[in-house]
Amino acid sequence: MPEFCFLSQNKAYLSQDHTTCHIHKYMLLGKNGKGIVLREGKDLTIIANGLCVAPALEAAEKLAADGIDAKVINIHTIKPLDEDLVVAAAKETGKVVTVEEHSIIGGLGGAVCECLAEKAPVPVKRIGIHDVFGESGPALELLHKYGLDAEGIYKQIKEFA
Repeated sequence: MPEFCFLSQNKAYLSQDHTTCHIHKYMLLGKNGKGIVLREGKDLTIIANGLCVAPALEAAEKLAADGIDAKVINIHTIKPLDEDLVVAAAKETGKVVTVEEHSIIGGLGGAVCECLAEKAPVPVKRIGIHDVFGESGPALELLHKYGLDAEGIYKQIKEFA
């Protein structure tokens, strides 16, 4: 992943080649342990963090064009997890998709699944890095390779929805 990252005017500058990706303005706000609803929706909930928040929002817009109304939540802290928001969203939409630029084992997807298994069992799709060895490279190229760009997220959610 990036060798360095800094924020400036709602953009994140990543790696030595200054590749940029859009950061939603609400990513820079919020309290520890409290998620932020970035988009309302009724058909399913996308819970994302880190670099995957902006592509998750883009994927939600593409899904809307297909008639799938996705709620998008930025969970910027996994511990403590905003269990109240996660459970409320799951009960409201009936399906949850997690998106993270991390292993799906022991990260956001795992934390959300643990929470929902006990408090609001619903179908869950975890989008992230599967059980493989990590690699280095330009951040946006790696997101694309692992299906974590907007198009990859969109396709995986379409199959799940």
